[in-house]
Amino acid sequence: MKAKETVTLQILSTSDIHGKYLPFDYALNMEDPSGSLAQILTAVKELRTENENTVLVDIGDDLQGNFAELFLDDEEHPYVTAANLMDYDVWTPGNHDFNYGLSFLKKVLSGLKAKVLIGNVKDPEGNPLSDGYAIIERGGVKIGIIGMVTSNINRWDAKHLESCEITNPTDETIRIVKEIRDRCDVIIAAEHMSEQREYEVTGTGANDLAEACPDIDVILAAHAHHQVDESFVNGVLITENKGHGQTLSAVSLTLEMKEDGRYDLVGKSGRTINAADYDPDIEMMQALADANRRAKKEAVTVVGMLEGGSLLPENEIEEIPQARIEETPLIHLINKVQMYYGEADLSATCLFSDHVLIKQGEILKSDLALIYKYENTLYRLRINGAQLRKYLEWNAGYFNTLKEGDLTISFNPDVRSYNYDLFTGIRFETNISKEPGTRIENLAKADGTPVKDDDLFILAVNNYRANTQLLNAGPIFGEGEELPELLDVDVHGELGGIREMICDYIQNVSHGILWVPELPGSWKLTGIDWEPTDHEAVVEALKEGSLSFGNEMADHWMPPSVSITKEDLQKWREKTRQQQDKC
Repeated sequence: MKAKETVTLQILSTSDIHGKYLPFDYALNMEDPSGSLAQILTAVKELRTENENTVLVDIGDDLQGNFAELFLDDEEHPYVTAANLMDYDVWTPGNHDFNYGLSFLKKVLSGLKAKVLIGNVKDPEGNPLSDGYAIIERGGVKIGIIGMVTSNINRWDAKHLESCEITNPTDETIRIVKEIRDRCDVIIAAEHMSEQREYEVTGTGANDLAEACPDIDVILAAHAHHQVDESFVNGVLITENKGHGQTLSAVSLTLEMKEDGRYDLVGKSGRTINAADYDPDIEMMQALADANRRAKKEAVTVVGMLEGGSLLPENEIEEIPQARIEETPLIHLINKVQMYYGEADLSATCLFSDHVLIKQGEILKSDLALIYKYENTLYRLRINGAQLRKYLEWNAGYFNTLKEGDLTISFNPDVRSYNYDLFTGIRFETNISKEPGTRIENLAKADGTPVKDDDLFILAVNNYRANTQLLNAGPIFGEGEELPELLDVDVHGELGGIREMICDYIQNVSHGILWVPELPGSWKLTGIDWEPTDHEAVVEALKEGSLSFGNEMADHWMPPSVSITKEDLQKWREKTRQQQDKC
């Protein structure tokens, strides 16, 4: 019997580069070879040499982060230069690629050589931003590639997407699959959404899509920065990259030719390749040399002086961010800025990084990206006392309930740290020994007056929190409930976003000298009754590495979800005694 002709396809994908085009972190003002597009290009060139039947896809979130915003007005953004050197076949945008508005995004799209796919977004004139699919041929095999972005962009970039039509990515993908399945040997979905759905919106997760449409062969997921070599759901292979250029996803597909000349998919597998194992591509380094110089120069521009100490305390326990369990000067600074420019009674902000290494001395432009990582804008809302309490109770769900015998705090694994806010302008206690929904105690105004349900406040928050949780029915407010009132969007838009407000505050309000702000005593955690000496013993054992939390953190947005208990401490002490006896 004649052997069947086989073809092996290689599907390579990148995503969530977030400005990491070269191996340099401009926010830290230091070399960072943990990953970059330049390093990935070196890997891609090698892999293309090994298999000419290669398709390269990007799945978005490339235009924001690592000082990429410096180049918004350039005729050609550095990412366009880098992406064209990568020689992508297909490019699908992510949610952060909409951060700067449609006009900027359209300019980027017009410069890309890749086929752009956005199957679920139409502009205010009703025109699709691009096609929803493309059919590419490699080695005689016809590959249908579908591109979508999560429909939750409506929550995060509502202002930039006014009058746009955003449809469900799973629904749109299914429609296209029905249209092209008979014309393709392989179907690939390049979708900027993570494995799990968000905000309980059905169809916004790769797992949802796989369950709904097993006719898809591979889903190239993105968005969560969660490394997935290969996961099979309903027979569909799902893969996903880490963020910031750390990995390259590589899917291998084996196909056999049928008698009619078409191909059957007989094998598929996925893996991720670490960019840190590769040197940066010289051609890309040279092509982006001017942008690199500009970003480095911007990074070391002095914007002011910090006096009086550091903005964040050291962690008592390395795995537990101190800034999430006690008030800190950093958070109070951000909230002060938001209250000042938002003319607000109270403010809430998230801590975007647990390691803001800004100590007394010069404040550089690069430091602003450490203080406030994202290009969020400021919103003003009117919120009443009852709504505020609901907001605080939802927020307090970040913590697991402290149980008898626990000697450390632990965190809800279902709540990412970017969904936990810290407040200034009110006073309250969060009793973590109580169950979620009943934790907020002694809620009062800044002057100590108890908050009543009908009290009104002006609240300053970023656009993400406003559009995601506060102005929509969801985890805080139920369907039909009265929502906080939106008073103003993009407050002081002439300055830019919140990061630019912090810069303006340092330079013009504080006159270049920023004193570490005195903490107002806005909030504290209560319900903690462990024996101090036991807790101190745990701290020391964790520091020396003889005790551990025993669960690997899934990503940097999730601190330990388990506590070290009194029983763990007793076992450790007994083991230590036994070892000493042997000696």
